[in-house]
Parts: sequence; structure tokens; C-alpha cells
Amino acid sequence: MTWELKADRPIYMQLIEQIELRIVSGMYAAGDKLPPVRDLAAQAAVNPNTMQKALAELERNGLVYSQRTSGRFITEDENMIQQTKQNLAKEQITNFLKKMEQLGFSKEETISLMKQTEKEEK
Repeated sequence: MTWELKADRPIYMQLIEQIELRIVSGMYAAGDKLPPVRDLAAQAAVNPNTMQKALAELERNGLVYSQRTSGRFITEDENMIQQTKQNLAKEQITNFLKKMEQLGFSKEETISLMKQTEKEEK
């Protein structure tokens, strides 16, 4: 998974979102050790201080924790990871429904269109 950063929002917020996505998708499994800050920053092509800020926020949220001399790790709390996954999914659905509403579709019409599209793809 490549790091996709855009200029429209703060970089550290985008890093948080992308690391969360990597956690909920299983790319970083529960209990896994994260690469060092400098390595992550180099991979994402960002300043290490920006990556540090993103990781500090993930620590505050509980998805990541530090062990003094060993580095940072993904939480082992599977419930927290699943809750984060649910929250991200709800956010995506809400954004999608808002965009469809802007196109003039009601929620019912959107759901109907989704079902129709699913049948056509089978």
C-alpha cells in the first residue's frame, strides 16, 4: 500500500488515517512492531517530525503504544481495532450518502441503485 498524501488537508491527519487503514486492513496486525519513525517518514516521504506527530496522536487514541526501549507497537486490543474499522466504514458510508444526496438521490434511491449495480456485476 503506497502512501497517498494530498495538499488539501494537514499531512499528519492523512498519515493518521493511512496508518489506521493499514491497521484495520491487517497490514499491521495486532501486536506488530511498527518500523522506526525515520523509516516510516522516509517511506511516506514526509518530515520525521510530522510522522512523530501522527504516531503520538495514534498513541493518544490507543491504537499504538510505546515500549521505552523497544519501539512502537500496534495495540493487541482486537475490539479497539474492530471499533476503529467500524468507525472508518461508517465515515465512508456517510460521505458517500452525502455525495449521492448532492447528486439528487434519496437514501432509498441510493440503496436501490447499489443493489442494482451489485446484480449487474455478478
